[in-house]
Amino acid sequence: MPPLNAIGIAASDMAESIRFYEAVMPNGVRLMLDSEEVILSFLPDWKRVDGNQVSLAFECESPAEVDEIYARVTEAGFEGEKEPWDAFWGQRYALLGDPDGVRINLYAALPA
Repeated sequence: MPPLNAIGIAASDMAESIRFYEAVMPNGVRLMLDSEEVILSFLPDWKRVDGNQVSLAFECESPAEVDEIYARVTEAGFEGEKEPWDAFWGQRYALLGDPDGVRINLYAALPA
């Protein structure tokens, strides 16, 4: 599994979330704030419920590694929320669900 690289939060009020989290994380872990509109752009049925605003993001070495890990995890019987795709923000991306429903993001930069 690639290293945990970021923690994602679905922000209902982006400005307030930025104001709250404006400190830099001291250990290098990134905090990714996504607007609800961005989440709805790739998960059109998503609805805010308690607990589904947090996700864990794992940075992969390559787009191929995103595909390989997604396949390995889903073939082992775990939830594949969204198959790998080339996201408009320049990354190969995939979404998994852990056994407790925590969203797991796999991503890697697309070639320029």
